Amino acid sequence: MPHLVASSATGLAVALIVLAYLLGSLSGSLLLGRLRGVDIRTLGSGNAGGTNALRTQGWRFALGTVLIDIGKGALATWLAWQWMPDAARGWGEYAAALAAVAGHVWPLFHGFRGGKGAATLVGALAVAWPSALPVILGVWLLCLLSTGYVGLSTVLAAISLPLFALATGAGAIRIAFALVVAVLVTYTHRGNLARLRAGTESRFERVRLLRRRSGDH
Repeated sequence: MPHLVASSATGLAVALIVLAYLLGSLSGSLLLGRLRGVDIRTLGSGNAGGTNALRTQGWRFALGTVLIDIGKGALATWLAWQWMPDAARGWGEYAAALAAVAGHVWPLFHGFRGGKGAATLVGALAVAWPSALPVILGVWLLCLLSTGYVGLSTVLAAISLPLFALATGAGAIRIAFALVVAVLVTYTHRGNLARLRAGTESRFERVRLLRRRSGDH
């Protein structure tokens, strides 16, 4: 009987993680793009994320994309937090969060060509680790206002997560999760970093408020 209970718990944990990946595979920009008859992976930077959606389809389309991508990360993580068996509680929700982000980056339903995972990660953190959210969003916003580079801002925000975990004495599970997140986000933004080194990375000049203000004097 204990063996059957353990097997059932393991099966439920695996099912929730797989479900998280499947939810992550529902790409906001690609789902909305089908309604509009476009595939934004053929436009702009070729990425299926919110930034390319904004540049190629406008702010309404981008807002819908981001809301879907944040929502699926939150939902996947919440389902794991709610239903994860006791044997997997403590790490299961973080595994589900990573699975949702992986689903966004490599979506099953869209030929394994998705976005870069940042918005889905925000949704997952809102459920699994809400105290970390103001930190990474603050780093992201400060860098964006200073440089105008969305990709660089996202990478630095992700790197700040393990630093926050260490500074606050987070447990081993959260530290491991934060390190994986930092590596994964840096990897998905490797093209942005390469273009940044080459001096060809696009930037949002309109959001560079700090520079604009200093230039007014």
